[in-house]
Amino acid sequence: MSRIFKAFVFLIAAVYFLVDAVFFTIAKPVLRRLADYWVFESVRTWIVSLRPYPTLALFLVPVIMLEPVKLVAAYLTATGHILGGLIVLTVGELLKLLLIERLFRLGRDKLLSIPVFAWGYEKFCQGQDWVASLQAWQLMRRLSFTAKHAIQRYSYYFRYISHRKIEGEL
Repeated sequence: MSRIFKAFVFLIAAVYFLVDAVFFTIAKPVLRRLADYWVFESVRTWIVSLRPYPTLALFLVPVIMLEPVKLVAAYLTATGHILGGLIVLTVGELLKLLLIERLFRLGRDKLLSIPVFAWGYEKFCQGQDWVASLQAWQLMRRLSFTAKHAIQRYSYYFRYISHRKIEGEL
């Protein structure tokens, strides 16, 4: 049973860190630029002005709105559109995680002032610490770090080459 569990953790860690290495390396600069627009500044100000329970309600909106994405992805996969289902699932889940992470960062103190939320967050952190202590997770983290830096190097290299082509140096 222990070997099966370790293999499962290894697989989950591999997928998690692969997505993290590829998607967030590419998406973070774009998301930072988007967050700097004035529209998002006013939304950020509004979110910060909310009290704890409205912040919690807002925190739940991405979960409620994007949870049906799994059903759409399952339908697409079941009807033979496997790639489409995978894309819908990946984009929907990443968008949900991104929104939840952003909302949590903005309303962390208010959310943690709600006792039940604080208790759940503490249990979540304990679970994260336990998973992070597993050898399979640590191995995948190291491999992910290596992959992330390789992707960054190739990205910088291609930008450098395309910049030099534009200037006529190559």
